[in-house]
Formats: sequence, structure tokens, C-alpha cells
Amino acid sequence: MAEITAALVKELREKSGAGMMDCKKALSENDGDLEAAVDWLRTKGLAAAAKKAGRVAAEGLVAVHIDGTKGAVCEVNAETDFVARNDAFQSLVGNVAKLAVEAGDDVDALNAMDYPGTGRTVAEEVTHNVATIGENMSIRRIASLSVEKGVLASYVHNQLVPGLGKIAVLVALESDGGTDGLEEVGKQLAMHIAAARPQSVGRDDLDQEAVERERQVLIDQARESGRPDNIIEKMVEGRLRKFYEEVCLLEQTFVIDGETKVEKVVENAGKAAGGTVKVTGFKLFVLGEGIEKKEEDFAAEVAAVAGGN
Repeated sequence: MAEITAALVKELREKSGAGMMDCKKALSENDGDLEAAVDWLRTKGLAAAAKKAGRVAAEGLVAVHIDGTKGAVCEVNAETDFVARNDAFQSLVGNVAKLAVEAGDDVDALNAMDYPGTGRTVAEEVTHNVATIGENMSIRRIASLSVEKGVLASYVHNQLVPGLGKIAVLVALESDGGTDGLEEVGKQLAMHIAAARPQSVGRDDLDQEAVERERQVLIDQARESGRPDNIIEKMVEGRLRKFYEEVCLLEQTFVIDGETKVEKVVENAGKAAGGTVKVTGFKLFVLGEGIEKKEEDFAAEVAAVAGGN
């Protein structure tokens, strides 16, 4: 039997788009014959993944998973919303979220991890699902949080099954007192984050370049009023405060009651728990955010077909 080298497996993977274990098996079944192995993969439906790799995958699911004091969110994309309701796809996303707890923020590390019960890596399992389900899909991003003493809380909006939906939020609350009632407060904060979409916990962890850009825009706007520099400075500072209230979690108005600042909500939670509570971070994933989706003009498509008849 011909030797199945790593280079040969790599070549078959590049040629077919199939997973490493599937490629090794294909080569073994076909005595190392590359073309025969490609045909074998095609027959099994495993090489079909390569043809689907170029399609835009902007649908799918986001998921959150908490394991004690560690948690993670992930986004796994597919081509259509229909696939998000597929049990196999949901199982894939749920398992990816669990594995992401250990992978941190590194998608490459996650892809290299063993996928439970299959003998495949995570990346190979995704490729396997592409071939099986028939749509391009990919793990777009993951993020994790942990606490030393406190709680992690989550919220999933438009939830299809527990932990999977269209918007996922993970929030970390550190406490030097107890944790009584913190899970409920954390869940409410996660719901607030899903609705209000803050960019940071507070001013210090805002992107300072973004702040300076905002400041410059406000200065330019104020100068158009023709007022003196000392008045312009006050105008800009006032508008910056408004900017902070819009983008910093702690300075936003709590959407649950519509009047209390989030900072006060956290302070009250600390008093109830017998210590000090601090929001140390949050992760907000909105499905498909930032992906350029192909716009389908069905009217034009129908007209083109009709014109060709």
C-alpha cells in the first residue's frame, strides 16, 4: 500500500475542501491515488464543502455558555436562517460555545481542538456539517470572560433553544461580598446591554481614538456657530458628556426602569450583597453584525427570466 504522507493529505484537503481525517481515510481507501480519493470524497458528499466555501454566510446563530466562573459567547454563521433551525446545526453551535470557554478569544485555537465524540477537530467538524447540511458555514468569532469571585450572567434574545439565538450577551460581575441576588441583577444588565448596545463599561476602556474623533467632530460643529473659544470648549465638554451617556454602560439609563443610572444599579446590588460589586466586562454578539450581505433583487430576477422566454 502506498505511503499516506502528510503532504499528500494536505494536497487532498486543498483540492477537496474536506477534513483531514476524511482525507486520510479517502487516501487509505484508494491506495494513495489522489484523483481517486477526490472522487471517493465526492461520492460520500464530503468534497462538496469546497464548492460552498465562497458563499456569503451571514445567518446562523450566536450562543452563550457559562461553566462556573468562566463563560464564552460565539457566532457560527450559515447561509440561510433555515439552517439555524436545523437540530444538527444547533448542536454544533452549542458545542462550539462550550469549547470556546477554554479557547478564550482565539478562533484558530478553537478550530484545532478535538470535537467531542467524532475523532475530528472542530474545523473538520464544521467542514463535515457543510457537506452534510449543504450550506457554507464558519465559526466567525468567540470571546470569553471569567471572574475570581462573583457571577457571570447571560441573556439571549430571539432564543430558539436555551443559549442559542440572534443576540447573545455575557456580563461579568465581581463581588467582594456575597453573591446573593447577583445572578438576577446580572441577567437584567445583560438584557440592558442587548437593548442599549454600549461600547464599553466606562470611559477608561473606551477606544480613545474614537473619543478623539468624536471630540474633533464636536469642535468643528461648535466652531460653525461662530462663538468664542471659551464657549466652544464648554459646548464640546457638554456634548461629550452626552456621548459618554450613550456609549458607556455605567453612564446609561437602565432600560429596565427607565430612570436609574446603571452605575447606581450596580452600587445598589453591592449593598444588597454586603460588599462592593463591579462590572468587569461584557461581551455582546449580534448575529451577522458587520457582514456585508448580498442583496437579492427578486423582481429583477423574475423580469430577466420572463424576458428570456
